[in-house]
Amino acid sequence: MIIHSRRSSLKGQFVLYTGGVMQPAYEEIEHTADVALRVRGQNLSELFRNAAFGMLSLLDIEPVPGNTESRFFELKAEDTETLLVSWLEELLYPLEVENAAVVDFQVEVLEKAQLKATIELKKIASIKKEIKAVTFNELDIRTVDSGYETIIVFDV
Repeated sequence: MIIHSRRSSLKGQFVLYTGGVMQPAYEEIEHTADVALRVRGQNLSELFRNAAFGMLSLLDIEPVPGNTESRFFELKAEDTETLLVSWLEELLYPLEVENAAVVDFQVEVLEKAQLKATIELKKIASIKKEIKAVTFNELDIRTVDSGYETIIVFDV
């Protein structure tokens, strides 16, 4: 089975090609009160990357033109689901504290619920939607034919 990912023209959304069938790497799904995304990835690093792209696309941020600031960090967690929530919360933290947004990143998920990442930050001019929290509601990283899939619910 061949799986490719490439950037789509739709707001930077990635698309997975699994056996010739197009699947969005992330898609907003209906949820009663909050916002939820279904996220897919060929491996855990890609799942975490697509979850970040999906969450950041929900925010619809307009960065201020200018230089970026790079930061490197590592995270460890009890399990992979907790690591995913911690990763996404780490991406939201600069918004809350520094009025800065992640505009680019690299993430690698390691064994035993660990990751290392580099993020690029820019100050923001505007943000259209705020995310208050990343929740554990419905969060269960599952193995599927094309790799991994999960649902992430955000408190908005």
